[in-house]
This record gives sequence, structure tokens and C-alpha cells, in this order.
Amino acid sequence: MSDAAADDGDSSQRESSVEQRFSRYERQWRYAPIGLAGQQRLRQSRVLLIGCGALGSVAAELLVRAGVGSLRIVDRDFLEWNNLQRQSLYTEEDVRRGWPKAVTAAERLAAINHEVSIEPIVADATWERIGPWFESVDVVIDGTDNFETRFLINDASCQTGIPWVFAGCLGAEGQSMTIVPGVTPCLRCLMPDGPPAAGESPTCDSAGILGTIIHVMASIQVTEALKWIVGDRDAIQPRLSVIDLWTSGLRSLDLGKLPREACPTCAGGERLWLSGERASQSVVLCGRNSVQVSLPTAPDLDTLPSRIASARVLVSNAFLVRLRVEDHELTVFRDGRVIVSGETDPAAARSLVARHLGM
Repeated sequence: MSDAAADDGDSSQRESSVEQRFSRYERQWRYAPIGLAGQQRLRQSRVLLIGCGALGSVAAELLVRAGVGSLRIVDRDFLEWNNLQRQSLYTEEDVRRGWPKAVTAAERLAAINHEVSIEPIVADATWERIGPWFESVDVVIDGTDNFETRFLINDASCQTGIPWVFAGCLGAEGQSMTIVPGVTPCLRCLMPDGPPAAGESPTCDSAGILGTIIHVMASIQVTEALKWIVGDRDAIQPRLSVIDLWTSGLRSLDLGKLPREACPTCAGGERLWLSGERASQSVVLCGRNSVQVSLPTAPDLDTLPSRIASARVLVSNAFLVRLRVEDHELTVFRDGRVIVSGETDPAAARSLVARHLGM
């Protein structure tokens, strides 16, 4: 046999071996823009997902089924009954168990695909914490529900050069854009003044939200992430996609003409959110009738119930303690966060926490 024939035989055997290894993804890598080479890149990739609620839980499942190598999930929240309408990764038993979303998602995703390394992190995305989460990842997916956190992600992305995929949903409408630092406009190019002030824009508390638009926008986000990971950079365009499922409306706004050189973040190097200058200590949670308050020091969850005589313990596990206090529920996490349910006024929520837990 000639050397050329031997080389052809070895190459054929190697390709056959790769096909066997990725047989569960065959319908995916047979799509030409991905191919076996793209599937191998997916297997070696690391994705950061910030927020594992509606958008995040759908995106997480799609990423795991697509065969990414590693998925780091950051989420600050726990499950409630009204999550199940749109957060398809979770079940009624998950709500009853009372575990944080990140831990519950990791357990479910591991059962879907044991080949993927999943790292759950139960924490709030703050300027003090976010830096290490960006280490050694290829792309970031936004699963959050507020613009303050998105501007923090945008700052971290511009600082590290790691791209991220934004999406937001309200009612039957969704928006999405992919941000590649140095190539596309960033979020602040689109919103130079930063997030809208509290009360200036509708929320899912007032406008509602359809589960169907969540799945559409999460699918777009994951597809954009796949494009980046497999290396098809030309397929990523500087556009804001806007979809209204109820009216069958579809718009695509070309952002390539935005004056990036005037942006204080991606052109000027300003990092207001990453530096903590624009950080807040309380956040109204979209669609939750709740406020999150951060304590200055982390509480001792083991002794907490006994120290609040007026409280009734509803849930207590390794991750959190949920108490009934006055007319509210207080869910206290080990990292010092308290979610006050039944309250939308940050000042009233801080006052309630101060009275019962101290600030």
C-alpha cells in the first residue's frame, strides 16, 4: 500500500471515530455550518449563563443538548409556582423542594447530558463577584430580568473582550442582540444614559408574559452562541432583532451605523457598573412582587429561625431559610441576600429586613 493510501485510510478511520463519539449530535453536526469540526469546538467550549429563570432555563437546556463542554450557571433565586408557566426546565416537585434554581437546574441538566460539566453558582451578579465568572469562558448568555445586571455584564464583556448575547421579553414581544467587543455596538451604544429609571418602563408584573416568546428568544440566543463557538463569525450581524408573536411582527434594526466612537463604555473605557459606581443594594424583581435586599454580612442560617421569635419557618435547607414575618415572606440566602416577597417598594423592604434581621 502506498503512503498516500495509508494516510487516506488513517484519515478515514479518525473521521469514523469522531462520528461515533458524536453520534448523539449527528442531526446537528450534519448541518453544514457546524460540521464535525464545529461539534468538536462545542465539546471544548465553556459558556457562562447569568440567570436561570425563564430565558436562562430554556437556554441552558438547549446548550446542554447541543453538547457544549462546560456550562457555568449563576442564579440568585429560588422557584415559585408562577415560574412554571414559562420556565420549562422545572417541575412542581422542584417548587415544593425549595432549592435554588441554579442547583435544581444543574441536577436536571446532568440527567439530560452527563457529558457536560455543569457548575451551579447560587449568587447575585454583582460588581464584586462577576469578574471570576468570566474567566476561561468563550461566550456569555444573558438570562437576567433587569437592565442593571445587563449593564454590569456589558461592562465585564467590554473589559474582558468576551462576547455576550442579550435578550429580553415582555408580553408577547422579545428583543435580542449579540455584542462582540470591538466589533459590534455594545448595550450602552444603544442606551447611552443607562437603564431606565424605576417605574418608567412596563414590567412583566403589569404587562404579563407568554411562555412562547421565552422559547423563541432563548433559541435565538443559543443559536448566536453556537455561531460564535463554531467560528462562523460572519453570520453574527450588528442587529437588534424584535419579534412580536401575537401580531406575527418581525423587525431587524441595523446597529452598525451607531457611533461607537462616542460610547463611553466600549470606546471610552468607562466601567460605571463594573466599578460599583452604579451598584444598588436593593432590586425589584420582575414578575415576582418581590424586592431583593443585600445584608452587609452573611447571616448564620442554622441559628436564624431561633433568633426571630415572631417568624414562622416555611423552608429550611442547606441553601436558604424562608420565614413568614408579618404579612411577608423573607427568603434568606447564605451569601447575605434576602428576597422579600409581597413587597415592591425597596424602602419598605429594607425597613422590614432591618427590623427583623438587622442591616
